[in-house]
Amino acid sequence: MCLMTQSEALVILKTGANVFLTGEPGAGKSHTINEYTRYLREHSIEPAITASTGIAATHIGGLTIHSWAGIGIKKSLSVYDLDRIASTEHVVKRIRKAKILIIDEVSMLGPNTLNMVDQVCREVLGSQKAFGGLQIILVGDFFQLPPIVHKNEALDPEERQSDLIFEEKVSEQRFAYHSVAWVRANPVVCYLTEQHRQADPKFLEVLSAIRHNEFTEDHLAHLTPRVIDANKAPKNAPKLYSHNADVDRINEATLGNIEGTPKSFVMQSYGAPAIVAALKKSCLSPEVLFLKEGANVMFTKNNPKEGYVNGTLGTVVSFNLYSGYPTIKTRSGKLIDVEPAEWSVEESGRVRARISQLPLRLAWAITVHKSQGQSLDEAVMDLRDVFEYGQGYVALSRVRSLAGLYLLGYNNRTFEVHPDVLQKDIEFRDASDAAADAFEKIPQSELKQMQENFIKVSGGQVVPIDEGKTRPSGPTGTQQAGRLARLREQFPNAYRPWSDGDDEKLKDMFEGGSTPSQLQKEFGRQKGSIHARLIKLGLIEETG
Repeated sequence: MCLMTQSEALVILKTGANVFLTGEPGAGKSHTINEYTRYLREHSIEPAITASTGIAATHIGGLTIHSWAGIGIKKSLSVYDLDRIASTEHVVKRIRKAKILIIDEVSMLGPNTLNMVDQVCREVLGSQKAFGGLQIILVGDFFQLPPIVHKNEALDPEERQSDLIFEEKVSEQRFAYHSVAWVRANPVVCYLTEQHRQADPKFLEVLSAIRHNEFTEDHLAHLTPRVIDANKAPKNAPKLYSHNADVDRINEATLGNIEGTPKSFVMQSYGAPAIVAALKKSCLSPEVLFLKEGANVMFTKNNPKEGYVNGTLGTVVSFNLYSGYPTIKTRSGKLIDVEPAEWSVEESGRVRARISQLPLRLAWAITVHKSQGQSLDEAVMDLRDVFEYGQGYVALSRVRSLAGLYLLGYNNRTFEVHPDVLQKDIEFRDASDAAADAFEKIPQSELKQMQENFIKVSGGQVVPIDEGKTRPSGPTGTQQAGRLARLREQFPNAYRPWSDGDDEKLKDMFEGGSTPSQLQKEFGRQKGSIHARLIKLGLIEETG
């Protein structure tokens, strides 16, 4: 079986092919999309970035696909609906401007919704090609939380747990890949197989067994020692529950047990009311955040330059006398003075809505739903009420190792994945292998031409990198260029700038226990460069 790396997937994405980017949790799907987005923007192309849920959209700074396409909560489109959407100025403007459409967390998108997005794009763009000829990039892992059907579709998924109907009893056409739109788009499958979150071989074996429906008593034996009584749970570890009621109860009760009066921080907002409301609902930080010294918190936004990413855990140690904002001590011992962060929705370079709040939430407990997409150092999980395929798998795969896992209990559904996805996964892996083989046979010159053609067709600028800028003239410059070329044969990224995505990935791998040689290989950089970056990010101390 071929191994599809992030760099190989990027090569395919840059050709303009429709792509389904998938892989196990921690394989680097988000990092790959971030790198592709950066590449597009370097060439003056702005992709349309969307997600299937508000939470996922908040993580990536985009719109929900429902909002982007103007379909809202509709479950089907009449001729009248389609005509109305295609006559809505702001929807038409955003779709006509787009050249690349990214949909994250596609596993939570039903086939009907994807079909409607395809319909709208074709109508607005006046083309019968899939999605009107846009490059469509579908991102996600179907082993994670699937689409669900509720009696009241207008409510937020976490507010209607009791109304849930298991859709597989109603329809077998449950997943996005069942849609006509998926077949029409015929995406190249890029199945990432590297692992950048879990570095624990036994734990990886357990997760892989669940994923392949090969979970046995031997695998359970690895988890059994991690089962504890509630009163023995680590005080500072976040707790994962399947229902919101348990989360709110734990957080409020635990904060109340700390002496003193809580300080409150109220979210600020600006922009279109409907979009502001959606941002507030999706943001992991609450509208009113109550904190006390000693409160356990989790950062809810990525900011590697300040020393935290979404999922970083810490404790409130003090409040600034002048600003009133908290100082957080992370698990690594780093002190961070926290200030409000912004979440926004942009269109055509203009901010349509924005909210501002401290990028924190109480972290004694969170739902499995809101933990999706995060990496946690440790967590206490109560999986006794797991009710959906993949829910236990999502929860377990949040932590980096068995040592960080504490189980209060589990039920049989915890270790089950959807049987339809199991079969489809074999097809996806085979398709990814075929794609890797096919693109490997294409000459580099031809691939480069394909990529440049796509940039031009998308209205971007093909700018030669480093042409006439980085190479000094004369013999000395020639020698330096030669040395750099030879160095990059061994370390491809030597002396190249670090991106925010690189920093986030480096932190995850370092905290996940990756060795220096593994880091060198992954980032294509020398040992000294890796060491210096770890110091800059506050992950290790500088030694004299």
